[in-house]
Amino acid sequence: MLNFEDTTLATPILASRPDAPVLTDTPPTTTLSTTSDAFKRVRAEDKRVINGTADVNQLVPFKYKWAWDKYLAGCANHWMPQEINMSRDIAQWKDPAALSEDERRVVKRNLGFFTTADSLAANNIVLGTYRHITAPECRQYLLRQAFEEAIHTHAYQYIVESLGLDEGEVFNAYHEITSIRDKDEFLMPFIEILSNPSFKTGTPENDQALLRSLIVFACIMEGLFFYVGFVQILALGRQNKMTGAAEQYQYILRDESMHCNFGIDLINTIKQENPWLWTTDFRREIETLMRRGVELEYRYAEDTMPRGVLGLNAAMFKEYLRFVANRRCQQIGLDELYENAQNPFPWMSEMIDLKKEKNFFETRVTEYQTGGALNWD
Repeated sequence: MLNFEDTTLATPILASRPDAPVLTDTPPTTTLSTTSDAFKRVRAEDKRVINGTADVNQLVPFKYKWAWDKYLAGCANHWMPQEINMSRDIAQWKDPAALSEDERRVVKRNLGFFTTADSLAANNIVLGTYRHITAPECRQYLLRQAFEEAIHTHAYQYIVESLGLDEGEVFNAYHEITSIRDKDEFLMPFIEILSNPSFKTGTPENDQALLRSLIVFACIMEGLFFYVGFVQILALGRQNKMTGAAEQYQYILRDESMHCNFGIDLINTIKQENPWLWTTDFRREIETLMRRGVELEYRYAEDTMPRGVLGLNAAMFKEYLRFVANRRCQQIGLDELYENAQNPFPWMSEMIDLKKEKNFFETRVTEYQTGGALNWD
């Protein structure tokens, strides 16, 4: 069973791999290729995740097969929002007695955050990260990830439309709701750095800026900021409420788990190939950003559930977010930030596991993989 909190697909330690680069303490010197060198066939050992000089159009020979494997897994897990029946959700939303005001607040706040969050993630990939990554295997996965972010935005729009919610209210929440706006404003500088046309890697300062942004998006945005919302909506589904929306969130959770896994492997590979970037000061900076992320997400938890609801309360999320933050730190080679933090929601590990005849909410028989990828074991 895949544990979402553990992101076990990610590989924090790469040194044991056959393709792991040899570590050095100083940046390599860069020399320009001669005319004859420019047309040599690409060798796997010539590839680098950033600042590579090999032809980015030549996918093979593979050097980063882990990235290609994640691309194939993402394709196998393809799904579309309109395949999920929302009729029960619509009936419950229209029934004043079916959902409490606190439960409705949870749904609307979540949609208000997520409708923008996945668009931000897609923009960060398409306008920023993709052009700075020089390993074609990794680029291939990023293209798949960008498409999945589009599917997620589609899913939230589909839920909003199905429930007849005020589209202006939901889609402008990131302007109007403080707890949502604060998270997005935290993220925006890291998008703007990479999407700036004049930004280029190749110096230790700019390479650290890229690495910093990758960590923010993999470990804080996708690996932390999504967690309160996932727990809340999936908790509704566990109580047989809003099961269509919860089913879509379950598939989104699986996708985001893979995104987080890929991002962590990408981060660790860049560290292995460029160890001079991982300075003591840089590590302390990342720890400060992680703590800020926990603080912002906890404020969001307090805003979305000012009172206890669904057997949950904001205090439970403080512990959970600290637990998740510790996992993210460990996965990229940092020490734990919060001593003895525990997971109050062990059932979340089950929600990523879709290898079953019926989905978790028992709404219909489903196995969201293409026929050639089905595993009946």
